[in-house]
Amino acid sequence: MLKKQLQEYIPFNEQEAFDRQAMLMFIDRNPDYLLRSNSIAHVTSSSIVVNPSMDRILFAYHNLYQSWGWLGGHNDGDEDCLRVAIKETTEETGVTKLKPYSNDIFMIETIMVPNHIKKGKHVSDHLHLNITYLLIADEKETLVINHEENSNVAWFTFEEALQKVTEPHMIPIYKKALKKIEKLLG
Repeated sequence: MLKKQLQEYIPFNEQEAFDRQAMLMFIDRNPDYLLRSNSIAHVTSSSIVVNPSMDRILFAYHNLYQSWGWLGGHNDGDEDCLRVAIKETTEETGVTKLKPYSNDIFMIETIMVPNHIKKGKHVSDHLHLNITYLLIADEKETLVINHEENSNVAWFTFEEALQKVTEPHMIPIYKKALKKIEKLLG
């Protein structure tokens, strides 16, 4: 399913064209591409969550990265990336009434994750082969902090959100998302 979705995905830019090809090659060569046990790279699913008018974005302050950012997580064997993105978004924010803008992939990116300690264990440098979906949520729904993952969850304008990000390598990804949203809005 994921391989077919990636094959059908039309890259937005040169970065996505390169990453799509690399992801497809990796999937073909690594049967454990959906599992964290592959310590070189594995698939993750993320979401860009916006309000219905698409002028505000939902971000969480991630404890691990010490930065505000999008929502999502590891697939842990589940090939349905949209389902994983929705599940992870709900777990990280408490938002339960999420609606995909489309069932199609919104963006793709390969992200370098530096080594770190998680739950008391060393995690080596590795890549996240990330599949992103655009989700719509109601700003009035109650937000819940998942203290294991984050220390805050909030809605921002796009400009405010970009100013909150302290991970320089993520800013181009968020800017790409905003360009794609602007294109959708015409």
